[in-house]
Amino acid sequence: MAIRVIQWSTGNVGIHALRLIARHPDLELVGLWVHSPDKVGVDAGTLAGIEPTGVLATNDADALLALDADCVCYTATADLRPGEAIADLARIAASGKNIVSSSVVPMIWPDHVPEGLRAPLERACEEAGVSCWTSGIDPGWANDLLPLVLSGSCEYVDSVRMMEIVNYATYAQPTVLFDTMGFGGSLDETPMLLQPGVLTFAWGGVVKAVAAGLGVELEEIREVHERVPTPVDIDLGFGLVRAGTTGAMRFEVQGIVGGVPRVILEHVTRLDDDLAPDWPQPVGHSGYRVVVTGNPSYTCDVQMMGDDGDHNTGGLVGTAGRIVNAIPAVCEARPGLLSVLALPLVAARGLVRS
Repeated sequence: MAIRVIQWSTGNVGIHALRLIARHPDLELVGLWVHSPDKVGVDAGTLAGIEPTGVLATNDADALLALDADCVCYTATADLRPGEAIADLARIAASGKNIVSSSVVPMIWPDHVPEGLRAPLERACEEAGVSCWTSGIDPGWANDLLPLVLSGSCEYVDSVRMMEIVNYATYAQPTVLFDTMGFGGSLDETPMLLQPGVLTFAWGGVVKAVAAGLGVELEEIREVHERVPTPVDIDLGFGLVRAGTTGAMRFEVQGIVGGVPRVILEHVTRLDDDLAPDWPQPVGHSGYRVVVTGNPSYTCDVQMMGDDGDHNTGGLVGTAGRIVNAIPAVCEARPGLLSVLALPLVAARGLVRS
């Protein structure tokens, strides 16, 4: 019997999750929540660019939560509204539905989220007997599952570094790029992402998840970052980044053990491949790199590419695919808030094309 799923949002990740759910052999799409009034009443298949599904989009949350569904795939943007998003998740859980999500990234490691913020969701899950799991590609499988798998064949480990090395020029989400990350802004101003504590809030959870998987206690988490200007104007098509403003950014979230960084999350983000040539470079095109230093030492490079030939599309599909394909495992898991350590191996079961 197929698992009945509601998709919540049709944004950058949600539109791919919608398509994956509608076409997954073990899942049945039974509902779709949309933010835009223009999408209300439109068939989910039309919005996803696939065959009609018979499921019409709605912005009536009460009606959706009254449906007989097993799981909600929640992908609404939450970078600037984590409290509101967690309240949404608590309401969904209270309706008796399991949840997979890519939205509130600190929930990668639930205990990383302040108790006062996560408690209503945790309580709702336990009272309703449902599970809630958050993942994606980053934070997510590229920097929690992959390094743990590599470390599992080591004699000893000195450090683990999880890196995103990506050109964001085609990441058409202006609010994130300009307002949150500060691209196109003055280097004399500190964007929201680089305000003290923000990097730790966003990525500290994945550092803690890897540390827990390795069985080590973190003494503290440190943040470091640097930025460089672009020497020329960069027209992204959805915004202009002028010469002299931020065109590349590098940061680390460091988990300290024994006084030294042992678990490090690093991002190297450019809007043009020629910027900051001395910073780490991808192998081929943009992607992820995991470096496990120990015996043996491993360097694993992962490049993603979407059907349209764009690496950012590949990253979005990888984010959606991670949570959609895990829906059966999450529905079978113990009630409560889950991390990567609570799930079995999730593979593309039933998705090999003939």
